[in-house]
Amino acid sequence: MLGLLSVVLMVVDARFDTLKPVRNQMALVLTPFYWLADLPVKAWQSATEQLNARSELIAENERLKAEALLMQRRLQKLATLTEQNVRLRELLNSAELVDERVLVAELIGVDPNPFTHRLLINKGGQDGVFLGQPVLDASGLMGQVVEVMPYTARVLLITDSSHSIPVQINRNSLRSIAVGTGNPERLELRHVADTADVRVGDLLVSSGLGQRFPAGYPVATVTEVRNDPSQAFAVINAEPTAKLNRSRYLLLVFNDGLSPEQRAEKAGEEQRKADTDDASAATPAPEAAVESNQASAAEQAAAPEDN
Repeated sequence: MLGLLSVVLMVVDARFDTLKPVRNQMALVLTPFYWLADLPVKAWQSATEQLNARSELIAENERLKAEALLMQRRLQKLATLTEQNVRLRELLNSAELVDERVLVAELIGVDPNPFTHRLLINKGGQDGVFLGQPVLDASGLMGQVVEVMPYTARVLLITDSSHSIPVQINRNSLRSIAVGTGNPERLELRHVADTADVRVGDLLVSSGLGQRFPAGYPVATVTEVRNDPSQAFAVINAEPTAKLNRSRYLLLVFNDGLSPEQRAEKAGEEQRKADTDDASAATPAPEAAVESNQASAAEQAAAPEDN
C-alpha cells in the first residue's frame, strides 16, 4: 500500500505541479537538517585546510629564516671583504710613501701572555725577514722582529714594557726615548726636562738613532704633559699612531742600514757628482779648444796677406 502511494506521488509530482508548494515547504523545513548533516564534513575540510596552511606557513617561515641567515652570512662576509679591501688600500698607500723596500705580512697569532705584547706573522727567514727588522702598519710604526723562523716570525710591539725606541718631536726635533708601558694605548717619554718644549698633540717620529728604525716614521702622539717643579723630568704620555690591536696586515721594511747623517752625506755626494757631470758636459774638450785656437791664429796670419 505504501509502495503504491509512493509511486502515485512520484507520478503526480512529475506530471503535475500540484505538489510543488508542498515540496518547497518540505525543502525549507529540511534545510537545517541538510546543514547539520554537512557540518562535520565542512568542519573536517576546514580543519584540514588550516592544518595544511599552518604547515605551509611553518615550512615557508623556516625557509625564509634559512635564506635570511645565508644572506646575513654573505653580508658579513661582504663587510669583512670591504674592510679588508680598505685596510689593504691604506697599506698600499703607506707602502708607496716608504722609500725602502717593503714586504706585506699578515697577522696569524697573538701571544696569550697579557704581560707581553708580541705578534706572530706569516713571513719568515725564507722571505728575507731578519732580526730587528722594523714593522709598521698603515698608520705608523708597530715594533720590530725579535724571532725569525723559516716561515713565520715574532714581532715585539713598541708598547711592550721591555721595548724602547729613540724618537723626536716632529715640530721642533726634540729627541727623547719612548718606552713601552705594557698598555697597548700608552707610551712614556723618559728623561725629558721639565722645561722642555713639549705640547699635547705633538707628533713623535722615529729619530733613526741606533740605526734600528729608519728616521721619520710616525710613532705616537703626545696625549699628556705634566710638569712638576719638584721633579727634574716631566711626565709625558703618548698614544701610538699604529693600530696595534686592530691591524691585520703589516709592512716589513728592508732599510739600507744607513743613519740619517749617512743618508744625507750619500745624497750630498750624489748631488756633487751630478753637478760635476753637468759641468763636464758644459766645458769643451781640450782637443777642440786647441783646434779652435789654431784656426784663430791661421785667420790672423792670413789677414795681412789679403791687405
